[in-house]
Amino acid sequence: MCTADRPDESDAGLRVFAGDFTDAYLARRALVRGYVVVVWRGRHVVEPHHLTADEAVEYNTDVLHVGRGVKGHFRPLKINYQTLGNRMPHLHTHVTPRYRDDPAPGAPLPDGPNRPVPERQWRADAQALRLRLGFKNS
Repeated sequence: MCTADRPDESDAGLRVFAGDFTDAYLARRALVRGYVVVVWRGRHVVEPHHLTADEAVEYNTDVLHVGRGVKGHFRPLKINYQTLGNRMPHLHTHVTPRYRDDPAPGAPLPDGPNRPVPERQWRADAQALRLRLGFKNS
């Protein structure tokens, strides 16, 4: 993840935010509409406590900025923030909207099966998030 390019589109998602040290991708496949992953693009780190104080401020500011954009566009009841890294040992945070018809009320979302978001809806959501988050396509 730390050596990957910063594509605007990948098999996993569409980039909706590009900060100095982070990228955020709206997932192509998800249990809930609006699921975004924020990826640290600075030097390789696995855990948030590996960041310097200044890097931590930058990272968390970007994660919260993305969360506000997700809340504003998708209007969920709640946003969950999960910084895991068990399978992908590189710092990233899952920004997950939670809705009234949530598949796991009161608990973290289960691990799949993820459904593809309809292409037209996914691209429209990505464009709306890009506008909210101030992202300009490269």
